[in-house]
Amino acid sequence: MYLTKEEEKMLDSDNETLRKCMEILVAVGETNDAERLVEITSAHISGVSYDNIGEAGLEWLESLEGKVKVPATVNPAGMDLKKWMEMGISEDFYEKQMRVLRVFEKLGVELALTCTPYYLSRPKYGEHIAWAESSAIVYANSIIGARTNRECGPCALAAAIVGKTPYYGLHVKENRAPTITVKIKGDLAAAGYIGGEELKNEIPYFVFDREVPEYELKLLGAALAASGNTAMFHAEGITPEWKDFEKPSEKIEIVGELRTECEPDLITIGCPHTSKEELELILKLLKGRKVRKEFWIFTSRKISGESSDLVEKLESLGVKVFNDTCMVVSPATQRFECIMVNSGKAFNYLPLMRKVEVTFGDLKTCVEKAVKG
Repeated sequence: MYLTKEEEKMLDSDNETLRKCMEILVAVGETNDAERLVEITSAHISGVSYDNIGEAGLEWLESLEGKVKVPATVNPAGMDLKKWMEMGISEDFYEKQMRVLRVFEKLGVELALTCTPYYLSRPKYGEHIAWAESSAIVYANSIIGARTNRECGPCALAAAIVGKTPYYGLHVKENRAPTITVKIKGDLAAAGYIGGEELKNEIPYFVFDREVPEYELKLLGAALAASGNTAMFHAEGITPEWKDFEKPSEKIEIVGELRTECEPDLITIGCPHTSKEELELILKLLKGRKVRKEFWIFTSRKISGESSDLVEKLESLGVKVFNDTCMVVSPATQRFECIMVNSGKAFNYLPLMRKVEVTFGDLKTCVEKAVKG
């Protein structure tokens, strides 16, 4: 892989952190036959919850010295920083989680604590970025038209500190071409979960039988990335590049429908984090009715702050709105037996990470279940 003189100096730097970060990027680049590094405009780092990284990950983070060179944000933590006691988080977990966050703060990373960084600052079409949250990666490539590979947490952090990432994969225009045409019917989040395995290593070209709102596309991409490893799709009439390539001749159909049995003792929305529009829709669906079951909504602190009137109205109806975390990365949800979600991503990860049963419903179904008990 070709390195500029400046990049070679970083690879031989006396700063151990900078040197290690360059070693990570060069290793990734050479493994994937990247011809060079490319400058990025932003980075988004995953693996922030102490529950995910543990003591070994915390020790590695605390060994780092330096500052990020580009705007960088981080994924959800394992708790709401203000309502952690209300969530049932232990003081020991709180202290260790805060140690993790202090490291990122010291490095100059914005503590956005969200899986939807595009609601905070939206990259531009064609910009190279290094994002490590799978659902955000799909969104950036497919809805915005920015360019990122499916980075790991340490790789995204290394890219943020260096300001560059290896130029291969989805950073290269011709590698972004769709490979299979997929007609989708039914619930998009369910279809993403079902299709993830079948569409692994594919870039699907989606055709819908109805007009699809943005939040459903977000749920579709998140589910595809969770159950498979999809990093991009083309949606007819939506993806900025949908006309740039030939429509694939191979065609399949996926019907989004998931059937599950358990009776939920918790209903959760916000994987990925909800937008202001989703908060408005949930409030509209509630129709002034109070909830009778535990109903948790997860969003970023920025969205929650910009939508304080919506949050107040939702909470007056018994809904709990949490920031900074989500049902998957927080240990708070593992005390429940069955959790209802409208997210294919959460449907995939909750049984694996929280060891709970999970049931599925679209947004309207989830709201009705919360109200009727």
